[in-house]
Amino acid sequence: MNLLWLALGLLLLPALWLLVLPLRRAAAVHAAQQAYETEQRDEAQNVAVYHRRLASLEAARERGEIDAMRFEESRLDLDRSLLEDTEFRRHAPLKPPRAGRALVPVLMVALVVSSVVWYQREGAEGDLALFAVRQEVISSPDGSLPMLIERFEDQAERQPENPKVWLSLFPLYRDSGQFEKASAALERLISLEGRQVNLLAQLAQMKFLIANRTLTDDVQALVDEVLSRDPRQPTVLSMLGIEAFDHGRYEEAIDYWRRAIAGFNDPGAADALRDGIATAQQRLGIAPEASKAPGGGPSLIVNVSLADHLRSRASQSDTVFVVARDVEGKLPPLAVERATVADLPFEVTLDDSDAMAPMARLSQVDEVNLTVRVSASGEAMPQPGDLAGQAGPVTLADAEGPVAVTINSVVD
Repeated sequence: MNLLWLALGLLLLPALWLLVLPLRRAAAVHAAQQAYETEQRDEAQNVAVYHRRLASLEAARERGEIDAMRFEESRLDLDRSLLEDTEFRRHAPLKPPRAGRALVPVLMVALVVSSVVWYQREGAEGDLALFAVRQEVISSPDGSLPMLIERFEDQAERQPENPKVWLSLFPLYRDSGQFEKASAALERLISLEGRQVNLLAQLAQMKFLIANRTLTDDVQALVDEVLSRDPRQPTVLSMLGIEAFDHGRYEEAIDYWRRAIAGFNDPGAADALRDGIATAQQRLGIAPEASKAPGGGPSLIVNVSLADHLRSRASQSDTVFVVARDVEGKLPPLAVERATVADLPFEVTLDDSDAMAPMARLSQVDEVNLTVRVSASGEAMPQPGDLAGQAGPVTLADAEGPVAVTINSVVD
């Protein structure tokens, strides 16, 4: 930020120099003007012309060419003409060359103040602060996603009206699994930028994930608004395909995902949807499309069981989440499957069709951490009292058989 103000100061120096320049030249200009006025002979020439014309009038009167009355009228015209020329050419006295110097410092201060105020209102100081924060965290040996989020949250308090703050915070919250905060950041961004279709689509997706991949009334209202303005919006169509797939409506899911592929510019996202289409076709008992090569995407079989000493703390209807995450924890969940305690023990296969978002899939990583959680509330975010079990890191290429995960701890 210091470099910014230094650059602004350097830009102001030429402007201030131009304000001072007339003072440096004032003495020379004053001397030249004074010399010009001293040497000017226009008034003497006018008087000489007056005398010649007056002599000519007197000679004409003596010769009898004009009478006394005509002579007086002509002489009055000459006198009036001389007076008018003299009045017109009269110069105001020159002011001293140092006159008005006090005004220059005032103008210089006004220029500096107005420039600073204008930049604070119209400039990109806030955006530069965001860039500096990001670079500081990236270059720090202790830099991490939580640190970056913390620094951006501090910027959000300092410049809450800057939409780029919330545009930066949203993907950080999303990628760290903080969907509630991601949704709040999007809502703030929408209040500043207006109800843009792409923002509304992402907000619908966040609320969909918060509601455990359920089309609540709030989510449905957003979906209806987005599709009424852009029927081919890929984020919403992809989300609707996931909802249809989760409820066994595989043909509907295939239709949504095919339409979403046409709108995605990201080849990786389109490939993830093609994997989902192939999985849906397999569950329908039909041959997958040619674009889906058999075994083309990685998969992981997980064997889930519940420790005996925790069985009394779980209800048969409690939700069981099986989640695969990247080892570094920088991406959203790569794969999520749901079941109930009544299904335990069970085996589940995780692959790209279980991705929560097209930008985060199993095929994008080599290793994953597995987390299994029993939630009495059914909430996607961990709650105190939930039961949990973990395994990993698991190398996808080396996982030849099921990976056993036992639910054996309680979330604090």
